[in-house]
Amino acid sequence: MGEGVEWGLHCCLALAWLDEQAPIPAGRLAEIFELPPVYLKKRLQPLVKAGVLVSVAGARGGYRLGRAPERITLMDVVAAVEGATEAFRCTEIRQRGAGVEAVGGEFAKPCGVAGAMRRAELAWRRELAAQTIADLLAVSPPGAPDRIRRYHERVSRWRTMPSWVGRE
Repeated sequence: MGEGVEWGLHCCLALAWLDEQAPIPAGRLAEIFELPPVYLKKRLQPLVKAGVLVSVAGARGGYRLGRAPERITLMDVVAAVEGATEAFRCTEIRQRGAGVEAVGGEFAKPCGVAGAMRRAELAWRRELAAQTIADLLAVSPPGAPDRIRRYHERVSRWRTMPSWVGRE
């Protein structure tokens, strides 16, 4: 999995904690996690397309959760960012080289490697589908929500001050 999954999940958590201030601009989310804004915005676009997030246009626009945290699974985020393709792709290398000499229906069934990998992937997908953003919120460190809110408020105040006012 690429870093976009981690970024997407953490942004979902932040958006849940900042729900009352939403929408939150991509640049602000990028600041919260010290991420490159342009790349973060690209990572958030598939989440909007999948309905995990909603994008609000305009000067006061940004992102908010597209559904309640209880209705967004980790698999929703993974599938949106990474795509729905399977992690393991069997290319049937067993039919090359020495496999050319195989007889009968030796290759009629998937090989043990493909079967094992498919079972593991199904278990992984089931586990991610069984956990929601609300579950992650529940196991987050107790200070995380207030820390994110304080940071957001501090940066919001700093950004809206006239340039001639001394900034923190």
